[in-house]
Amino acid sequence: MAEALDESWIGLDIEGNGFYRYPEQVCLIQISIGDTPYLVDPLDIEDMGPLWKVISEPSITKIVHSGDYDIRSLHRDYGIVFEGVFDTSIAAAFLGSKRLGLDAILKEYIDADVTKDKKLQRSDWTNRPLTREAVVYAADDVRYLGEARSVLTQRLLDKGRIEWVEEECRRLESVRFEPRDEQTAFLNVKGSRDLGNGALAVLRRLYDLREDEAIGRDRPPFKIVSDSVLVDIARDPDQDFSKIKGIGHWARSDARKRIDLAVEEGRSDEPVQRPRNQARRGPHLSNKQREQANQHLRDLKQWRKTHGERLELDPSLLWPTVSLGRISRQPENLEDEFSEPEVRDWQITEFGESLESFLSYLVD
Repeated sequence: MAEALDESWIGLDIEGNGFYRYPEQVCLIQISIGDTPYLVDPLDIEDMGPLWKVISEPSITKIVHSGDYDIRSLHRDYGIVFEGVFDTSIAAAFLGSKRLGLDAILKEYIDADVTKDKKLQRSDWTNRPLTREAVVYAADDVRYLGEARSVLTQRLLDKGRIEWVEEECRRLESVRFEPRDEQTAFLNVKGSRDLGNGALAVLRRLYDLREDEAIGRDRPPFKIVSDSVLVDIARDPDQDFSKIKGIGHWARSDARKRIDLAVEEGRSDEPVQRPRNQARRGPHLSNKQREQANQHLRDLKQWRKTHGERLELDPSLLWPTVSLGRISRQPENLEDEFSEPEVRDWQITEFGESLESFLSYLVD
């Protein structure tokens, strides 16, 4: 691994086991040096220090594809922090590519044929030994990243968009794994917003029951029971569980005893008061002002769409929708909007003047 420290870039990808095990962990790390891929087994190697030194070296560009998951996972399991990233998916998006999967990008930009088997993508990467098909699949994830980056970079330079991608990649470097708040995680269960405060207290106990079983059985929670089952039980704990769609083994008598205890505890708990949304709210608007703001938002989205069509890019890349929403309600605060964290420097440079002119026309 020492020779990698002399390289200006490496390709990087990981495989995890989140579809089969709980908690999830990184099971395989793929890197490429030049056009040669290497597979590193963190489940077998005790001292991963040499690889972490390479990944953490700012002078070595880490080429990834849709790297958010990889960066968060390596930070979660090993505390790795990235500096110096190039994401081929981001680059292709800013060149106007419609299909952003790795196989599609490699075909479009370097005419490489790589078939990504979805069965392998979602296989249990904990299993050893790896099959030959799995080895080829994993190696192909990094084999062509260097060549793809070279072509993508040149095309971005030709279009004057390399700085846009560099800023997006710097943002990607800053992502971190954020442990969930165990006290409030149950509020993220899909469908929980439809429950009353008492039912939410029951849901919290059912959520904890599922978590305990998931950890004990080393299976992801969605393979124990789905969110919809938790919500159904919390809404009506006295119903016949066997009739709940997807109830599975929780309909058995032994599981029913654990569920009944969780329900009893939830009913004895204080009702849950859902925390208020702490997101910054705009001013209170009258019905007339709200109608005007909605029209402004439609007009602003059309402004963005016009630029997207001119540049042959997905309009959502050009200005954040959440920012347009704030501007539609308070167009007089545009200068303040330029300081909001969602708004990129390159967006202000490229479109700030146009947006200011459009707003002047809009509110006159």
